[in-house]
Amino acid sequence: MVRNRAPGAALVPDPAPVPAVDILHGRPVPDPHRWLETADSPATLRWLDERRREYEREAATWPLRSPLADRIRSLVDTDLWSVPVHRAGTAFATVRPAGSEHPRLVALNGSAPPRTVYDPAAEDPTGRTTLDAWEPGPGGAMVAVQTSRGGVERGSLRVLSTTTGAPCGPEVPGVRYSHVAWAPHGAPAFFYVRRDGERGVRGVWLRRVGDGEETLVHACTAPGTVPGVRVLGERWLLVSEGHGTGHRTDLWIADLSGGGAAQPALRPVQVGVECETEARLGPDGLLYLRTTLDAPWRRVCAVSPEEPGVEHWREVVPEESGATLDAFAVFPRTPLEDAPGADRHVPALFVSRTRLGISEASVHDARTGDLLYPVDLPGEGMVSTPEAAPDGSVYLAYADVATQQRVLCLPPDAPRPRHWPPGAADAPPSPAVERTVLWCRSEDGTRVPVTVFDAAVADAPPTPGPGPTILHAYGGFGRPRQFGFSATVLAWLLSGGRYAVAHVRGGGDAGRAWHLAGSGRAKPRAVEDLVAAADALVSARLCTRRQLCLSGGSAGGLLVLAAATARPDLCGAVIASAPLADMARFERMGLGRMWTREFGTAADPDDFAALMSYSPYHRALDGAVRPSGRRFPSVLLTGFHGDTRTDAAHPRKMCAALLEAAPDRGRPPVLLRYERDVGHGPRAVSRAVGLAADAHAFAAHRTGLSRR
Repeated sequence: MVRNRAPGAALVPDPAPVPAVDILHGRPVPDPHRWLETADSPATLRWLDERRREYEREAATWPLRSPLADRIRSLVDTDLWSVPVHRAGTAFATVRPAGSEHPRLVALNGSAPPRTVYDPAAEDPTGRTTLDAWEPGPGGAMVAVQTSRGGVERGSLRVLSTTTGAPCGPEVPGVRYSHVAWAPHGAPAFFYVRRDGERGVRGVWLRRVGDGEETLVHACTAPGTVPGVRVLGERWLLVSEGHGTGHRTDLWIADLSGGGAAQPALRPVQVGVECETEARLGPDGLLYLRTTLDAPWRRVCAVSPEEPGVEHWREVVPEESGATLDAFAVFPRTPLEDAPGADRHVPALFVSRTRLGISEASVHDARTGDLLYPVDLPGEGMVSTPEAAPDGSVYLAYADVATQQRVLCLPPDAPRPRHWPPGAADAPPSPAVERTVLWCRSEDGTRVPVTVFDAAVADAPPTPGPGPTILHAYGGFGRPRQFGFSATVLAWLLSGGRYAVAHVRGGGDAGRAWHLAGSGRAKPRAVEDLVAAADALVSARLCTRRQLCLSGGSAGGLLVLAAATARPDLCGAVIASAPLADMARFERMGLGRMWTREFGTAADPDDFAALMSYSPYHRALDGAVRPSGRRFPSVLLTGFHGDTRTDAAHPRKMCAALLEAAPDRGRPPVLLRYERDVGHGPRAVSRAVGLAADAHAFAAHRTGLSRR
């Protein structure tokens, strides 16, 4: 290939890529594949085309590729609803009907059929447009929708009429998963989050519907913070700033009852306190806060929004050691006897906790915190996104390993929820899946739990003894692992495989302390935990080394690559989806600059030393520069060209480093599955099925799983 040239000019070949070397804290850091950070250069495109041909040749040899795709497709071929949001007698929700590629936003009124408000597939038949977020207005006449195209997760924000679908004003470009909070009084307007490209200001803006006139309400002054905004009830504006995902939240509140939405008088609720807090308004007018303040497993406190400072917080539901308080909702239970017109109620709290991936739910008296009753969930699964309705019902999503997500409605004073919406088709009977917990000891002696799943196949119990096993881990940002539905996992189990999850430090499986013990300079502990989990599976004779495949995505992709490059004998295969890999430069790619609280920064010498101790890209380079006879396991990397979170430069560079280090060039043990027009987040169902089937067909081929 040659560069473009003027007529009559001599042909000039592309120059060879030039390796880079940085000097960081007095240490040379080689980066021979930095040229792959330029996504659309001729050299990168040629290199990607070579990887595509290698991948297609190899994937054609995987026997379970088509059977797994068929099974996954059949498992997701059901109607999928989101939890509804109620406005003025109308319920808004998304539904992805069976056979559809994307969910659409609908409105439901009584027993009438759902009415489509916005359908991304109708707007873009190519399937590349996704509905990223939505928020109906106070009266339900308008709805704000955010969409993006090609997976970039940065698109447009529009206000649409819920009856005609027509736009109600000019769109806002360049918005990324913004909170939208509708102003409760005056002309139609909403608060939202964006960055001003001209001034470089990221903050909360008030935008008037119609002419699009805007006012900056709150500017973030600290670098690397993520602003958020909510309107609680019809009176209170809540502004937040997140300092590092899962680390710290600052909160301010303002009273909008007297107008003045463009210049709200924000007062601190919690500022400069090292804890994470989420707030909701109760029907009694109090602010209810789920917080890690003095509660690493999280608790719920209450405070008057008139005097919201932490010194006034009152504990309502205490933390419970061993179970992370994930979500809550405040709903009206009974009218207050002395309330004029009975317009104020004694509130109750719906609380969900996660204990080693399994949700528990209960209802409490919001005044005393006393348990009123446990909620009878359908099984051992995951509860998410509880939402209180004006009539005192609580809507929630439920799923488990063998059951597709469904929406449940918990009526007031009823411990057993019912399916929603009325008339929704019942899910088919779920296959039998067995769950056990295995404990291992990490390098520093910490006990780490590993959850193991097996499934009965063709009415036969799981096969005992060693077998092909996928070991999954995430271990980042304080997120506890919850066992919801995954058609991919279930298809793997029904094909005779075993599936395990390591609850490593860095996640939130054992509270805030567990998160902090595996973040920043302590991130290598998460890698050690995963190595210990893999060793434990082999020692327990659940699999052999060759039968073990590590699997992780994003921060979990970093983790599995770090474990495999630290211990090349650990497993037979690795799946790393959209991973971080180059930890010397992660801050320069994607959203990495926002994650220095989680991983540290290369600008600090001690952080840098920790980052380089496990950076998979540099471990692979070290193996290539100084071969030691060790062979890395087979690796499948996935990269998405539109990935604006971790950035597809990470899997590109990691693939190049591993190929250079691989001693066997006859049959490439390193593959890159690279896609365009998709990103880190949601995608069309057919593309999601194809990705999942390919990844697990690779795992089956490398671990010896052959059952169809």
